Amino acid sequence: MKKVLLTIIIAFTASFFSFSFAQDSHQAVINKVFGEDGEVYFKFNITDRNEINTLTHIISIDNVKDNEVYAYANRKEFSLFLDAGYSYTILPHPGSLLTDAELMNPHPADAPSTVWNFYPTYDQYLSYMAGFASAYPDICKVDTIGYTKQNRLLLAVKISDSVNNEDGEPQFFYSSSIHGDEITGYVMTLHLIDSLLTSYGNSPRITDIVNNTEIFICPLANPDGTYHGGNNSVNGAIRYNANYIDLNRNYPDPEDGQHPDGEEWQPETVAFMAFADSNHFNMGANFHGGSEVFNYPWDTWAKRAADDAWWQYVGHEFVDTVHSYAPSYYFGDFNNGITNGYDWYTISGGRQDYMNYFKYCREVTIEISNTKLPSASKLLTFWNYNYHSLLNFLEQANYSIQGRITDTVTGEPLSAKVFILGHDKDNSFVFSKLPSGFYSRLLNEGTYSLSFTCDGYFSKTVTADVVNHQQTRLDVQMVPLNISVENRDVKHVSMAFPNPSDGNFRLVFPATSKGQSHVEIYNSTGAQVLNQSYPGNLSSVEMNLGNLSAGLYFIKVESPAGIFSDRIVIY
Repeated sequence: MKKVLLTIIIAFTASFFSFSFAQDSHQAVINKVFGEDGEVYFKFNITDRNEINTLTHIISIDNVKDNEVYAYANRKEFSLFLDAGYSYTILPHPGSLLTDAELMNPHPADAPSTVWNFYPTYDQYLSYMAGFASAYPDICKVDTIGYTKQNRLLLAVKISDSVNNEDGEPQFFYSSSIHGDEITGYVMTLHLIDSLLTSYGNSPRITDIVNNTEIFICPLANPDGTYHGGNNSVNGAIRYNANYIDLNRNYPDPEDGQHPDGEEWQPETVAFMAFADSNHFNMGANFHGGSEVFNYPWDTWAKRAADDAWWQYVGHEFVDTVHSYAPSYYFGDFNNGITNGYDWYTISGGRQDYMNYFKYCREVTIEISNTKLPSASKLLTFWNYNYHSLLNFLEQANYSIQGRITDTVTGEPLSAKVFILGHDKDNSFVFSKLPSGFYSRLLNEGTYSLSFTCDGYFSKTVTADVVNHQQTRLDVQMVPLNISVENRDVKHVSMAFPNPSDGNFRLVFPATSKGQSHVEIYNSTGAQVLNQSYPGNLSSVEMNLGNLSAGLYFIKVESPAGIFSDRIVIY
């Protein structure tokens, strides 16, 4: 027994010292690799693509080319990577490859800012965002999304013909540079804001877009990463935030839960989630760099989205339009420039999947430059390549099925669920939002059965046809389950006699009702069976509805005196 115990002690001691030596060895490597930095950029090879499924939970994979993997890591992540035993090559950081002269920083004082062929300082950025709102107050305002770890501002402009209200229109959200060293989109979205504002009232197309869409644009989602080297230059930009956390792995994930990266939600993540909660984004895109591809959901799992056909349609439209204005090699990889995210490489905690699954918004990731931080002289080139596609994608928000959902009796807007029968899965349904009751369901062309449900109301199913590049307007009225419940705006009185009836009854207008009366009658599913106006000199009218099926019907009478309701049973 003593011999066995001694063997166990020796084995444990050897294991402990081996572990300690490995940790000490790792620390020495990490100190050498990182120096004073908090993140490192590197590449390595894999032998089987299934290895990515494990590696993606250890490090931040940036790109996969055949069996070559490019990635970032902070110190903790790199230590876990070292445990896996891969050989690796440390690469120059993409945010530190150019000089200030190549970035045109600072911007020449005598050059107009609206050329957008330079990377602004942080203070210039704040000035431009404020300047947009002050120059175009009728259609533009600046929203503060929140603050970063280092107390920099997270900003978005809202562009709309009704900029201070929610107008019952699609809400569209463009944002860029959640990875702080991927900033081609940073300048491109500033350029887009400027172009939309200056073109409004001059370009019929852009005027129509602004009049029918609430557009939100956040050019810089990770200013601490972008200005890691200081507010006066993007030189030294890093991927992660100031805590050295990848913000595009920090969101709740449909498959891997609330904290898939094992980290607390960062200030930027919390701010963007709250911003999504306070709005009702129907569609959007976030811009990245390091590749050139339209990356559509899902990233987290292999199964296809319910709207996979729609994603491929709008993705190819975006890229095909790019190809009309760019060389053939631009957006030339993958499936002619588009890819399913999981097919490329899987990630957890990405904002794209968060917005699609938890916020019911059709958001996509668009990588717009193989070079993460191209020289300033290339910025207008990327703008010219993508400008028309940016407008096309914006316009998509107003196609497919949209409308308002309201209470049949009161006309008040409702928050209801819109579910496509035989189609929706994995939270692809949408909701209408108060105070407007507006909903938007983006769909590839076809015929669909839409189910509308709301607590306290009869459900309703409507069939609608969708044609690509066209809007199908579908306003829906829903009937309360108990129409006799007291409501401050509706007076519930007995108007139908006899009740029940065979469908032939007298409708007596309330004595207080003077002037023309408008009568609507609905069946229990919410379908309208009568819509008729009657002159004010009538006190009652004979209703001959014997052709209706037996069941419960709801009557609404609208007159200058108010809204009155009753219900009748037809046998």
